[in-house]
Amino acid sequence: MSAKKQFQPVDEQLAYLKKGAAEVIPEQDFRAKLEVSVKTGKPLRVKLGVDPTAPDLHLGHTVVLRKLKHFQDMGHTAIFLIGDFTAMVGDPTGQSETRPPLTREQVDANAQTYLKQVYKILDSEKTEVRYNSEWLGKLTGHDMIRLCAHYRLARMLEREDFR
Repeated sequence: MSAKKQFQPVDEQLAYLKKGAAEVIPEQDFRAKLEVSVKTGKPLRVKLGVDPTAPDLHLGHTVVLRKLKHFQDMGHTAIFLIGDFTAMVGDPTGQSETRPPLTREQVDANAQTYLKQVYKILDSEKTEVRYNSEWLGKLTGHDMIRLCAHYRLARMLEREDFR
């Protein structure tokens, strides 16, 4: 059986992880999660999900990647989630020229360049890489309809990307 992981005290982690953040919403919930992590020795799992719709990440991604690195610095698990399934779907409305459906080959090539870029900030040994096709690719048509049943049409129409 493995030994319980040791973390810095909650106040120190909280101060470090809040650096550069305008606000933590709600902070008391975040503190409670850190407290459970320290007590149990179980790291938090923090993710960033991106669709590989282009060969390069943009500068804005570095803000979130640096925050993920801060979580790694504190001993937590950073998950880089590649939206390979959703990148192959693209924009289902056809309204966005920046989100065309991509082939598996295009998605894989973009995902590889993303990982090269991500590992300039994140520690590759401490980063868990996942692909949303792991679960979305297994859904049947019936599963998709059951999933859609959880959302009212009015809620979907509120979004600018659906008409």
